Amino acid sequence: MKLTFTYLKKYRVAAIAALVMMLIELAVELSQPLLISKIIDDGIRQQDTAVVWLWGGVLVGSAAVAFLAGILSSFFASHTSQGFAFDLRDKLYEKVQSFTYDVFSRFPTSSLITRLTGDVSQLQDTIFMGLRFMTRIPLVVIGSVVMALVVHVKLGLLLTVTLPFLVIFMIWLMRRASELFRNVQNRLDGVNGVIQENLTGIRLIRVFVRMGHEIGRFAAFSGELMRSTVAALRLTETSTPFIMIIVNAGILAVLWFGRIEISTGDATLGQTVAVINYSLRTMGALSALSWIMVSFSRARASSVRIAEVMSASEGPGELGMTTGNGATPVQAGLSSQHGQSQSVFHKGSDHQAPAVQGKVEFQQVSFSYPGSDIKVLEDISFTVQPGERVAIMGATGSGKSSLVTLIPRLYECGSGMIRVDGKNHTEMDIQALRRSIGYVPQEVLLFTGSIRENIAWGNDQASQADIEQAAAAAQIHETVAALLQGYDTQLGQRGVNLSGGQKQRLTIARALVRRPAILILDDSTSALDAVTEGLLLAELKKMSCTTFLITQKISSTASADLILLLDEGRLIAQGTHAELMEESALYRKIYQSQTGEAQHVQSTH
Repeated sequence: MKLTFTYLKKYRVAAIAALVMMLIELAVELSQPLLISKIIDDGIRQQDTAVVWLWGGVLVGSAAVAFLAGILSSFFASHTSQGFAFDLRDKLYEKVQSFTYDVFSRFPTSSLITRLTGDVSQLQDTIFMGLRFMTRIPLVVIGSVVMALVVHVKLGLLLTVTLPFLVIFMIWLMRRASELFRNVQNRLDGVNGVIQENLTGIRLIRVFVRMGHEIGRFAAFSGELMRSTVAALRLTETSTPFIMIIVNAGILAVLWFGRIEISTGDATLGQTVAVINYSLRTMGALSALSWIMVSFSRARASSVRIAEVMSASEGPGELGMTTGNGATPVQAGLSSQHGQSQSVFHKGSDHQAPAVQGKVEFQQVSFSYPGSDIKVLEDISFTVQPGERVAIMGATGSGKSSLVTLIPRLYECGSGMIRVDGKNHTEMDIQALRRSIGYVPQEVLLFTGSIRENIAWGNDQASQADIEQAAAAAQIHETVAALLQGYDTQLGQRGVNLSGGQKQRLTIARALVRRPAILILDDSTSALDAVTEGLLLAELKKMSCTTFLITQKISSTASADLILLLDEGRLIAQGTHAELMEESALYRKIYQSQTGEAQHVQSTH
């Protein structure tokens, strides 16, 4: 729970105010049984109406003070918990943004979503209850016992002897429940993961008629969550009867011995009523304590899960990001609430002109994914001059995508060196390096919003002319212009209302609008027809950027300045199309299979 206190420091004034108001409310409530005792002994039994009116007025006035203090305590507690949750969720999201790929592999997406939402909300609720109720309950118990001893020592001792048993039991309950509720949160991760997979792959599920299988799979994960939750709640709920037995035994003892004390004259009726009142308050507080323990146990489990994310290592140079006008990302996000249309095109952003010329050198580079001893790339060496186009070919699993992810440092190479413009790229500012790179991943990803916003996502300084120019180079401008709302057309989730080729061209336009020094196309033209791909490559030729093109098409490699042929992580051949046709049997085989297939198709027409 140390993490919780770290983010509460900012709101310590409001938290202290909430506690002070709670203490005022508590002090008034603890004084009320004593006032009732005076009304009974000095007023009712003595038939003194003036005393009844006096202490009755004090009782009503104190109740009004307690009511006002309770409202203020709730206000300050709510302010503290809401602000805490905002700050923690912000820092947690910023931390996730800083993760390298290998750290991401340790945290499933569904788990990160649960931690950002459910776990943070659990801590938020617990802080509110902690300031409002959780600290109040032990004080009610302690205060009631002390006041009972003040009213009558012998009767108060009967209430006091029950406390050690309850304290020991509660400590054991908290530890055990924390373990069980952490298991519940882990099961919830699994349920969220199944939901995410099903919603993402809903088309495939329907085409393969796997709805029944997926429903059963979800039911299995949901059943595990149910059983874990039932086990945790069973433990906490069975604690309430145990508490009630002990406290009620204390009350019965007070009633029994109170009657004896009254008969002997050692205690008054008012004192006995006051002690019983304090006993009832203790019972009420302890009955609510089991509910508080459930919340605290869940919060403790959530705190551990959030701490796991916050303590994970981040990528170099990832944190401390600001926009160009000096605002933090969160401040920029809050400002955008007052002007959504400026969220993408706000001037003075963090995008700057590339500081890289585009020369890339691999010197005996080897690479293995974190946690694996298998070398995905081994002893790769080549040099690309600024403005050249490099085509990368190879069978599935040969290491093509792994190679290009090393350039923007999505992963770090295990051995060897990668130089950009003659500099070791690990010594370069990582944000400056990445600003100079346009990257189109193999998996197409579009964001919720308009087509204009999706293209300008690559460069939020881009003007409308820049956006249209990038779209034209990506061979998507005419398609967009033909739409009813043009560039203001809203995209469905993940671009569901576009074809595969249209989505690929939009992601290419998003990379081109950056005016990158280095452009990486990871099999990003697979959904394009030959004519469209040819026009795209012709446009790329006009640009001065160094281009890495992963492809399986000979038609795309023929005009490349350098072709890299990979096989099982090794660079088995490199050169121009003409050079590989002479020197590489594998390249010739690929060429003949594709051109022969094309001739066969032509002969059938």
